[in-house]
Amino acid sequence: MSRWRALDEDAKNRSAWTRGRVLAALAAGTAGLLAFHRAVPNSIGRMGSLLETFLPWLGLAVVVLLGLAVLRRSATALVALLLPVAAWTHLFGGLLLPGAEPGARALVVVQHNVSDENTDPAGTARALANAKPDLIAVEELVPSARPVYERTLASDFPYRTVQGTVGLWSKHPLTDARPLDIKPKGITEAWSRGLRAVVHTPHGEIAVYVAHLPSVRVGASGLASSLRDESAGLLSKAVIAEKLEPVILLGDLNGTVDDRGLAPLTSQLNVAERGLAFSFPAAFPLARIDQVMARSATVAHIRTLPATGSDHLPLTAQLTLHA
Repeated sequence: MSRWRALDEDAKNRSAWTRGRVLAALAAGTAGLLAFHRAVPNSIGRMGSLLETFLPWLGLAVVVLLGLAVLRRSATALVALLLPVAAWTHLFGGLLLPGAEPGARALVVVQHNVSDENTDPAGTARALANAKPDLIAVEELVPSARPVYERTLASDFPYRTVQGTVGLWSKHPLTDARPLDIKPKGITEAWSRGLRAVVHTPHGEIAVYVAHLPSVRVGASGLASSLRDESAGLLSKAVIAEKLEPVILLGDLNGTVDDRGLAPLTSQLNVAERGLAFSFPAAFPLARIDQVMARSATVAHIRTLPATGSDHLPLTAQLTLHA
């Protein structure tokens, strides 16, 4: 027995249960950030929202701590790591499960910020159409590219509405299309980045919203998201006032579903049940800031499509409309 104890002890005569306490504390801290991220204040640099933007990446911290715990041969750290593993699995594990088979009331949508600097709008339009969706929502649609999208999508998506720099193409008839005022007070220039339309599907009428919320910036002072948050609040008021059911929201919301800045929307709309689908930046996706949300419908699965000429990846989502 003493031989095994000697093998287990390090140069300072610490056993597997007494060494690695710093690693155990870091593991507990990581678990705390995952489980209680809402407790991180937003008053200074919107640090809470910044954490929530990259919350899934705390899983990498768990992997690093696991490697260190193995190197240190610390039983204490290994046991402590069960806490962040459980917290991460609770928050994100379900997103990794396969999606269910589409039902009779399924609807497929595509969401894409096509970029106002996209040099291949025709190729982008074909890529979106190849996903064979019922609806295609786009943002950053500049006037020079609009005719290209209209020509390319016309045969498969004969119904469309464009309001400002956002557009919606549909296989099904559209009515009551109108711009949506989600412009924050702090923006003084011309700015039209929201629309609402009614889509007449084989399953009934659906209110569809397309929105592009203001960008956020990460700097030395933290996350600058006040304009985004204000615009999200305006969009939320419009959705709350919507009488038609179901409601589908498609857009570049410049925030993740965990970010409390989008809480006015995520508190009343369902988000994706399956799929991480990081969409930005396209070269090395770090977060899903493009969203598909719904009321009286389930966003059963969401995934990214291959890169286009945009700095965002397109998303496709499968929705199940509630009876």
